[in-house]
Amino acid sequence: MRFMYIVTSSHPPGPPTPALMEAMGKLADREIKAGRMIDNGGLMPVAMGAQVRITDGQLRVVDGPFVETKEVIGGYAIFELRDKEEAVAAAVEFMQLHKDHMPGWEGTCEVRSFAMPAHEGGCQVEALARA
Repeated sequence: MRFMYIVTSSHPPGPPTPALMEAMGKLADREIKAGRMIDNGGLMPVAMGAQVRITDGQLRVVDGPFVETKEVIGGYAIFELRDKEEAVAAAVEFMQLHKDHMPGWEGTCEVRSFAMPAHEGGCQVEALARA
């Protein structure tokens, strides 16, 4: 099963500590070599981004930063794992690195499985493209 980890925080934006970057690099190297991690990356501050919104039937573009943002997505990773239990265990290990190397940081690692053709309830792009 394929999972995406989405890391969010309401903490003021700031770069990870060098110790956290080193620890995450070691973890990523291990997971890539094992064939479990497919992709990962950190995201630039919201001030450098934009949102494309539909509100009241109107499409508009809003440049960052976004006033109503309470939590910011700081990064993501995509894994190929056996099941949700393995995905949650790996996310716990990842978040432990944050606890160990960035004292005081608070955030969330949301674990989401990708919608596949056999899964019900997910957005299926192939079905939308055929419509």
